[in-house]
Amino acid sequence: MTSPAPTHATSSALAASTRLEHTYATQVPQLSVRWSADPATAASWVVVNDSLAQQLGIDPAFLRSPEGVDFLHGQFPAEPHSNDDDAPPTYAQAYAGHQFGQFVPQLGDGRALLLGEVVDVDGNRRDLHLKGSGRTPFSRGGDGKAPLGPMLREYLIGEAMHALGIPSTRALAVVETGQQVQRQQPGPQPGAVLTRVAASHLRVGTFQFAAVHRSVEVKRALADHAIARHWPEAADAENPYLELLRCVTHAQAPLIARWMLVGFIHGVMNTDNMTISGESIDYGPCAFVDRFSRGAVFSSIDRGGRYAYRNQPAIGLWNLSRFAETLIDLIDDDPNVAVECATAVLHEYEPAYDAALARGFAAKLGVDLGSAPDPEALTQFRAFVETTFDLMEVTGQDFTLFFRAVAEDRLDERVEPEALTDWMAEGDRLVREWAPGGIADGELARRSNPVYIPRNHHLDRALNKAEQGDMSDFHRLLAAVQDPYGRRDEFAGLEGPGSESAFVTFCGT
Repeated sequence: MTSPAPTHATSSALAASTRLEHTYATQVPQLSVRWSADPATAASWVVVNDSLAQQLGIDPAFLRSPEGVDFLHGQFPAEPHSNDDDAPPTYAQAYAGHQFGQFVPQLGDGRALLLGEVVDVDGNRRDLHLKGSGRTPFSRGGDGKAPLGPMLREYLIGEAMHALGIPSTRALAVVETGQQVQRQQPGPQPGAVLTRVAASHLRVGTFQFAAVHRSVEVKRALADHAIARHWPEAADAENPYLELLRCVTHAQAPLIARWMLVGFIHGVMNTDNMTISGESIDYGPCAFVDRFSRGAVFSSIDRGGRYAYRNQPAIGLWNLSRFAETLIDLIDDDPNVAVECATAVLHEYEPAYDAALARGFAAKLGVDLGSAPDPEALTQFRAFVETTFDLMEVTGQDFTLFFRAVAEDRLDERVEPEALTDWMAEGDRLVREWAPGGIADGELARRSNPVYIPRNHHLDRALNKAEQGDMSDFHRLLAAVQDPYGRRDEFAGLEGPGSESAFVTFCGT
């Protein structure tokens, strides 16, 4: 059954732009630059996210129209007798960041623009953001373009993360520009623009830029905007800026725990890639683990393994520490007092992460620890995580297949008996002690262990075919990861393990 178009559906790119708001650019104008997207040679839509469009109150049919395609790559027709200043504004946002531990004082949207903000059908404010829309003042010598393959990768990974229940930016559409882009692969690739939807694009790096380049009043305005938009409860706290740090800390801890529970490696956890909202963002050289290894790294640029699977929790805390540094003069006039207060909040990160990991791991075994779990249960399940990882690493288990076998009670097919006996005995003990009635909830276990993830070799093949104009594998894999927990005959083979050969991801910038 086709959903009816929203009553306020737009009929042209210019009309669509009238729905856009610009609270960030208006409230903190010192942190963005008004800029225009490059025109495309022959733009056409490649994929449109119908369900997300409807959630935003936008008619998907409009997005497939010529006017909608214009809207999706930042092109608005001029009204008669108008001048450039009358055109709907788009903005390049400024931010800084620690990249692989080294501080870069100015980064910013080098190939991206904030199209504007919409309020969705549930009353939530969401950014619409273009990626691959051309050079900006922050391009640092880059061409500002994006290849089709990486934009489709971000679209599919975002949908997979959303379906797995992991807070994430998502893609509204990918538009092909008709131009060619040269990157790592031999020969040119089709150019594309991705329209990304996010709770906002405020990053740790946004605060770092404000701290280095702007006054304390601008930084305060930024913090006030972040509180109002994402953490309004912090406004009523005794110290709102310290509470902002606490809110972001307690959002990032469970987010990274959720990454770990599905074997996800972000690949480039720079401070400019950590959001204030607690959403995952920027799916460049990311990947999901196949054969399990705590030291797994897929990114071609992470030669030292800084952002390896096992390092992600610690990097999360490191990034939050950089965020705390930007708030010191807002937290208290006495820097010693401010540092002491911020440090105490940061000490809450590890317990929050451990609790989220233990609670999520228990669910993978079919045990619901509830909203207020027994501390001893958390301790025991957290320890069992490491025991499980030891078993998986020593026996060379595929991460997703192992845990799905747990959910389907067929582990003996995956692990040799002598390695499994002690592990199963400890798992059975935990279930008997902590599960209601001492019996694992099989449905909970199946809802917590996906069958389908964007496996590296399947995704790589789908993207290669898409760049040649064949989207069939992409749509099949997309459909599978959007409904990851139930086996379906039409997705046979997509659950299978990856190749033993080395797999490398690239930023795609």
